[in-house]
Amino acid sequence: MRLSVDHVTRYSYERPVRGLVQSHRLTPSLFQGQKVISWEITVEGGEGQGGGALAVRGADFTDGAGDRIQGWSLAGPLSEVAVTVRGTVETTDTAGMLKGYREAINPCAYKLETAMTAGSAALAALAEAVSDADGPLALAHGLSAAVAAAIAYRPGVTQAHTSASEALALGEGVCQDHAHALIALARLRDLPARYVSGYLFADASGAAHEAAHAWAEIHVPGLGWIGFDPANACCPDERYIRLASGLDARDAAPIRGVARGGQAGEEAMDVAVAVLSSAQ
Repeated sequence: MRLSVDHVTRYSYERPVRGLVQSHRLTPSLFQGQKVISWEITVEGGEGQGGGALAVRGADFTDGAGDRIQGWSLAGPLSEVAVTVRGTVETTDTAGMLKGYREAINPCAYKLETAMTAGSAALAALAEAVSDADGPLALAHGLSAAVAAAIAYRPGVTQAHTSASEALALGEGVCQDHAHALIALARLRDLPARYVSGYLFADASGAAHEAAHAWAEIHVPGLGWIGFDPANACCPDERYIRLASGLDARDAAPIRGVARGGQAGEEAMDVAVAVLSSAQ
């Protein structure tokens, strides 16, 4: 499948700042399941609507997790900054398996607990209720199904900082909450797990999930990393574009930034994402 992405993240500041430095994980991963046809990232800012000043592109490298990192800086004064991503990716279904992906980090590093994926009594009980009699792959599928059953998809009931245990207690959440809960369960069962950010194409019969999406990967002995999306009760297929991974949503954030100088006051963020199927 050939997918086209149009993704704009716009930041606005209550009071202008003197500059901005950002780190991006916005470039699609390189593995057998996806091939980049074209991809462009631009950063623009200014004092009024529409921006005007282009950012300077800095360091560009691949980290130990295999993610492509790009640095950007923009001189002010800035009241608005827009990050625009446009491109086309050709995807194939690998049954969720991350084949041909190059990284240097030992999978055991992803057993590390974070505040957003910390275990709790309720999470431990849910994890232990899933049988491992048929091996680790069946266990991973069972854990994903348990999360899908325990947390209903409902936008607006959780926040960016909501933890896995809080989402489980609510019984509702979005894809970020599903991913955090699955990561927590997998780690409680001694399976390395990590958070993945990316995009999802939903056709006319698809679900109401956002085009900017998140899921989890679990490292299964003998098979490697396999993706699981409890929010859609499936493994990632040709509808998914993988961007980056980390211990949790904060660690895998597509955009990180720091405003320099001045008193920015409140920062507002608006995100618009469209993922379309392109002609072959």
